[in-house]
Amino acid sequence: MVALRPGAIEETARSQDSRMARLREIKEKRGDVPVGFAQPYIEWGFISDAIEARPKSIKLSPWGIGGELSSDSIRLPLNHPSLTSGGVDQAINVMKSDIAEKKRTIVVTNHANRFHELATEKGVSTILVNDVLEAPEPGEIHVVPGHLLTGFSINAIDGSEITILSDAEVFGIQKERRRIRKRVMRKGPALEQLKEGSYVVHVEHGVARFAGTEVMGSEGQEYLVLEYAGDDKLYVPTEHLDRIQIYHGTSDTAPRLTRLGTQEWTRARSRAKKATEQLAGELIALYASRQVANGFAATADTPWQDSLEASFPYAETPDQLATIEAVKADMESTQPMDRLVCGDVGYGKTEIALRAAFKTVQSGRQVGILVPTTVLAQQHLETFSERLEPFPASVDMLSRFRTDRQQKEIVKKIANGSVDIVIGTHRLLQKDIHFKDLGLVIIDEEHKFGVSHKERLKQLRTQVDVMTLSATPIPRTLHMSLAGVRDTSTIETPPEERLPIKTYVSEESDDLTREAILRELDRDGQVFYLHNRVKDIELIGNKIQELVPEAIVGIGHGQMPEDELEQVMAAFERREFNILLCTTIIESGIDLPNVNTLIVDRADMFGLSQLYQLRGRIGRGTNRAYAYLMVPRAKQLTEQAEQRLNTILAATELGAGFQIALRDLEIRGIGNLLGSEQSGQISAIGFDLYTKLLSEAVRQLKELEGGQDAITPSLPEFSTVRVDIGIDARIPDSYIEDLAQRLSIYQRLARINSDTELDDLDEEIRDRFGPMPTHVKLLMKTSRMRILAGLAEIDLVAANEKRATLSLRQPTDGARGPLQKQLGAGVDVGHMQIRVEIDRDDVEWIDELMAVIEQIKMFKEQMIQMMDMAQISVIDPLAVSSIPKGQA
Repeated sequence: MVALRPGAIEETARSQDSRMARLREIKEKRGDVPVGFAQPYIEWGFISDAIEARPKSIKLSPWGIGGELSSDSIRLPLNHPSLTSGGVDQAINVMKSDIAEKKRTIVVTNHANRFHELATEKGVSTILVNDVLEAPEPGEIHVVPGHLLTGFSINAIDGSEITILSDAEVFGIQKERRRIRKRVMRKGPALEQLKEGSYVVHVEHGVARFAGTEVMGSEGQEYLVLEYAGDDKLYVPTEHLDRIQIYHGTSDTAPRLTRLGTQEWTRARSRAKKATEQLAGELIALYASRQVANGFAATADTPWQDSLEASFPYAETPDQLATIEAVKADMESTQPMDRLVCGDVGYGKTEIALRAAFKTVQSGRQVGILVPTTVLAQQHLETFSERLEPFPASVDMLSRFRTDRQQKEIVKKIANGSVDIVIGTHRLLQKDIHFKDLGLVIIDEEHKFGVSHKERLKQLRTQVDVMTLSATPIPRTLHMSLAGVRDTSTIETPPEERLPIKTYVSEESDDLTREAILRELDRDGQVFYLHNRVKDIELIGNKIQELVPEAIVGIGHGQMPEDELEQVMAAFERREFNILLCTTIIESGIDLPNVNTLIVDRADMFGLSQLYQLRGRIGRGTNRAYAYLMVPRAKQLTEQAEQRLNTILAATELGAGFQIALRDLEIRGIGNLLGSEQSGQISAIGFDLYTKLLSEAVRQLKELEGGQDAITPSLPEFSTVRVDIGIDARIPDSYIEDLAQRLSIYQRLARINSDTELDDLDEEIRDRFGPMPTHVKLLMKTSRMRILAGLAEIDLVAANEKRATLSLRQPTDGARGPLQKQLGAGVDVGHMQIRVEIDRDDVEWIDELMAVIEQIKMFKEQMIQMMDMAQISVIDPLAVSSIPKGQA
């Protein structure tokens, strides 16, 4: 066993013991735990005895002999490097003197090529190597690509010293690289929010109320019960769940239920279809004006770009990589980019912005980064400056953290092109700002800017590349992105080790506040206490200090002098105090991984997106984070406030931003965003179906504009293939007890149309719910049969005791004889049906039936191939000579 700094371990453990004892006393007084109840942790005395009892252990201390270790300790041949972070120039000057003194140096850096270039420019000779197999010769400097947290020096056996330097000493960059394990990610399923009384849309029958499920039939099949107008009921089998969507309207009022057996739903759908076609026309005109505009094409990636990307301290998620590729492709095209990058809070959108900005700078253009708050501007400035330190890129900030004189100086630099990247608040949009050669605008959280600012941004969009970053997209943005008019990338994979935030809604309680703060301090963390009224914020600060005397409280709000606010935020980041009592200035983009508890005073006064953003300020490291949303005692909340708090409480899954935006759309209403007519159509048929219709209208118009003679037919809204082979294929409630989760799995199964997706879901179900019972295994088999039958153009697979019947989509015609020959005995090929003899006593009868369907699929593919070949030979008789004899 290895113990690092045993004295510090004991001190921390004893402090933890005394805190837990105090906490226990409070809980016993409150009656939360019985007196004498068994304690849920191990005290230091027991741990200490267990450590001492280990037969083999090593104790390490960085303070050396005479510190925490006994006098018989051994000094290791390792020391801190003499060079501290003083920038690359100082590092190269020190190395010059090291060469003269014949010292040996190894530089381990993510920017190996760049450091080699800089050293060569300064006349210092370095050797680039791929790995370190032996020490450099005296007076040599080896530069190797790699990552170290900090540098150190080693005393070699021959008495000489070898210095190893990292990015921390050379460039002043120090971030921990974490190993990323691959893991299966599941998309947020649509029906997991379904509960009795919820409104749903059946794409064929209209708006209904979900009244639960009923088990019917000899095989115990589960059916959804949907209630329509006039007390009519519709029983929907679980294999038809791909036709059901949760209803998202445009207001809080309950939707009007459809009457079954009338033309009401058909009329509502056709009215909505017309409205979406009209809106699509307007959107396409806007899109077309952007497509014809001639922008500026960025240059392809350079070695410097590769070097910057290699220095990212974490492994990129697959979504991040796909987004980066899409952004680069947009930038290298001559059309102006207008891309929305949607990713939940803390999912790595800033890294994408950084890479795009650097690409623009290398192409000789300037970058403007627009952020909603001064605090976020300061944070971005630090991130960009640190990452771009090795490169000749100038980064500056324009916000109220700068004096008037500094602002004038920066405005001048923007105009003459001596600043490459400028980060700013809406100050960047004012009329006195003139970029010398603007190439890219990055907008963080666009919905925080006012109407006039957005108009200015709209003008920019037709001239330069624009990238918008958003965690909770506003409905309009969400709407446009879903409809495919705006290029969108979504980052859904959370960073490895990220845990969902535990959220609690509670009446105001001093005991709970103290307990929450102490729990965070116990693990050496920090706390955001959000109180959004500046006039009494000092009083609240005194109250917290009295409540938790162990803590140090700092105050930060938007009405403070700029330099004072900047100092407060910097001190909090340096961990000089534990609690930041603040207003909503922390709402956007602040990245402090050590802050993992958020207490929001009067949470009922905040909007949904705002609550979600605020909660996203914590849980950005590897520790579990806790959010406490406090509401006043004995005060009636408005219905909307209650809905908001319930939604934020339910959105605990990682990556729930899109769901939040949809719910926000419902709570706030969107008549003002799309006009009252479109709003009415959404109320009539639900948001999901509306966006599908709009997306389809946009696609068809795009094809017509593109000069296509015939429009590609729409993809079917749901699978029409039925598998009815008389087996007990279902999910028993003993396997998945929660109804919403069970229905969600059924729906995902019904929507799947490829074997790969089915394999992924199979793996996920086993991972989440354990080994599958026989019923579920049979359900997976019937789903696989449905996918296969669809590919073979079979509409129905039915089976009785002795025979299975396959109903075909098209007649066999002239192919009947060859198909009969291929399928052989036991199969009878008819005009529109194929009959297959089965033996239910044979355990493999289902697999054998699937093998027949597989053969029909392969036969169909061969026929299509032969027809294509025949067409080629008609068009070009010489082409047939290239076809192998057996195939021709």
